[in-house]
Amino acid sequence: MEKDENELKKLKKKYEIIRKNYNLPDFKTLNEDFHIEKVAEVETEILIREVRKFIADKMLNYMRFLENLLNPVNVPLYIFSIIKLLSVEEKKTISEIYQKLAKKEIQFIELDLEFNEEKEAEFIKDSYKLWQEIKKELLSIMKKINKKGDSKSEVNNKEYFG
Repeated sequence: MEKDENELKKLKKKYEIIRKNYNLPDFKTLNEDFHIEKVAEVETEILIREVRKFIADKMLNYMRFLENLLNPVNVPLYIFSIIKLLSVEEKKTISEIYQKLAKKEIQFIELDLEFNEEKEAEFIKDSYKLWQEIKKELLSIMKKINKKGDSKSEVNNKEYFG
């Protein structure tokens, strides 16, 4: 446990240097959204790239989930129950968010192919800003789905949402 705490302290110190150089969000803020403390488990000489990868991984996971809602092919059954609860406007919002995340994935691939510290920092800043925007929209949609799911399962006596 003590070793983990020391690694985390080292990570925070290294990150603080990068943060100041590129005016990035603070460690605590990024960690709350992207779990970047796990970078402490990875040995790396290029910390900024690892931070970017954690951010991109989370965004890509959400993109895949949204893709399942927009194009349900070979998806778990619960996805269909969610889709039935989505309004036209919510589907439109999901599509717009998906497009923004797809654009980020292209940037992610480009950075993976050619390392550039300044572009890594720009990706982190832009991704953080985008995430703040889309997580509010997604949370709103998920709350509505949960609410609709609760009322529908009561009415139909079906257990879609646990």
